Amino acid sequence: MATIVEEELHIIRWLGEDDCHDDAIVGGKAASLSRLAAAHAVPPGFAVPALLSHHEDLPGALVPAISAAYQVLAARLGTTDPRVAVRSSAIDEDGTDSSFAGQHDTYLNICGVDALLDAVKRCARSAASPQALAYRTRQGLPMHDVRIAVLVQSLIPSDVSAVVFSANPVTGSRDEVMINASWGLGESIVGGSVTPDTFVINKENLELAWRDISRKERMTVMTAAGTAEIDVPADLQLKPSLDDEQVHEMATLALGLERLLGHEVDIECAIAGGELYLLQCRPITTLR
Repeated sequence: MATIVEEELHIIRWLGEDDCHDDAIVGGKAASLSRLAAAHAVPPGFAVPALLSHHEDLPGALVPAISAAYQVLAARLGTTDPRVAVRSSAIDEDGTDSSFAGQHDTYLNICGVDALLDAVKRCARSAASPQALAYRTRQGLPMHDVRIAVLVQSLIPSDVSAVVFSANPVTGSRDEVMINASWGLGESIVGGSVTPDTFVINKENLELAWRDISRKERMTVMTAAGTAEIDVPADLQLKPSLDDEQVHEMATLALGLERLLGHEVDIECAIAGGELYLLQCRPITTLR
């Protein structure tokens, strides 16, 4: 007979397991990462299956399920109260026609069961925010009964974060890879508060075709209470955020995913302690 914990955990879908590969259950973002987790350095975590966006409270069975999953994740990581990232994974998110990038809430450096439950609830509610609904209207997507899953992953304490495109979204060239990179967590890049370094790589020979090192004045870092945006130390502001080997490694990752998935990709990745991690992978939806 299944224990209470086993019954609770049955609701949760773990990255890398077959039942977490279904976009219709865990959303495009979580399903994509789950399918890639076996062969790539995807931070461990789990998906809370799709919720209705208008719930004021989490459905009753989800509270013990999320709490139990968080404790299992803690055991897998060998720590208590691990710090996690909580992100949306809508059913129609990260598809070939719509990405929802930046439309739903993300919560970083969440620590403890109570904080996690609150972040999951707020993340789910963000599917009904004015900006998310406006995006749905522009994309011609359904406006009612919007379902959203939530992805919970171990937070990578990024030294450098990057967004990598396997085609150049500025020029539309499919012969180039473009990387935007900066110090710290990726929210400063995604939120537009920093002008990142830009690297353009020739797809044919993986040679660096162009580089622009910006003055990177702001960065997002972990704090005891969550995250904060701070000034970049003066000695790092004009220092390249990536060396040539790291540029090559990121370009190789993006091109490998493009070949595997059969379409151009937009990925988010991070370097921590010299290791490259894959945080998101979605189709590029803006190529001309």
